[in-house]
Amino acid sequence: MISGKFAITVHILSVLSKYPEDYLSSEMLASSMNINPVLVRKEIANLKKHSLVESREGKYGGTRLAKPATDISLGDIFRITFEQVNLGYCKNTPNQNCPVGKKINMSLDRLYDDINGDINNKLCGITLLQFAESF
Repeated sequence: MISGKFAITVHILSVLSKYPEDYLSSEMLASSMNINPVLVRKEIANLKKHSLVESREGKYGGTRLAKPATDISLGDIFRITFEQVNLGYCKNTPNQNCPVGKKINMSLDRLYDDINGDINNKLCGITLLQFAESF
């Protein structure tokens, strides 16, 4: 299911890509999105786990990219945010005696798999640098 994690993570990384040598605070990153710094720190923890950012503590601490923005694709980000397109299913269990009802969820699964493959292919062809250069 799509949440805001992908958008928040792309936003964080886009800001970091503008200041590749600087360690930026979660407060500064959060101010760019008008969200709580706790949400930023949560996503930064996931980015650190996947070696996309590095952090340091202290007065001059913060977070920066761990590798060049040219080496990070939007597909990489999509995968680590556990995002998948799922447009939903019927709340009730479909009638298995109906020719549509007995196959609808299987057909939707195939459709969603195809959509996710298309999205992944598109996003893998766009680097963070290419995306961030639009700002």
